Amino acid sequence: MRLFRQTSVYSMYQLLAQETLMQNIEYRINQTISVEQFIDLLTRSTLAARRPLENTEQVQRMLDHANLTVTAWNGDKLVGVARSSTDFSFYCYLSDLAVDESYQRSGIGKMLVTLTRIVAGEEASLILLSAPAAMEYYPKVGFEKLENAFAIKREK
Repeated sequence: MRLFRQTSVYSMYQLLAQETLMQNIEYRINQTISVEQFIDLLTRSTLAARRPLENTEQVQRMLDHANLTVTAWNGDKLVGVARSSTDFSFYCYLSDLAVDESYQRSGIGKMLVTLTRIVAGEEASLILLSAPAAMEYYPKVGFEKLENAFAIKREK
């Protein structure tokens, strides 16, 4: 019984901490971010291993050519980003969903997805490629796993 109480108190503490954390988060649509801020966030998230962070020119192009970016800020600290390409009518490809690991499990990722959907428009399908470790996460925020997709992988 004692373990149950300790776990319950810990769980309640976690929920309160997450709720407090969420109150301090500001979301911005198409806020310009520097390549340094983006690389720093990707490093603090789980995406750094799958992005060309050593090539700042390529990362800058990634930022320059995204036409929908939703960011999450705690004060002046970038803590989350959803970077997409969309026609605001039929498709929206969410190419990066990154949340600082110390802010994960607080609803920021879900809010970034929700705001991306709203801005892209209800007619647009939201599509992404999942990192292997995130396959269980995306159904929790509304994504349906697809079996009918193909890719031609990049050469570099």
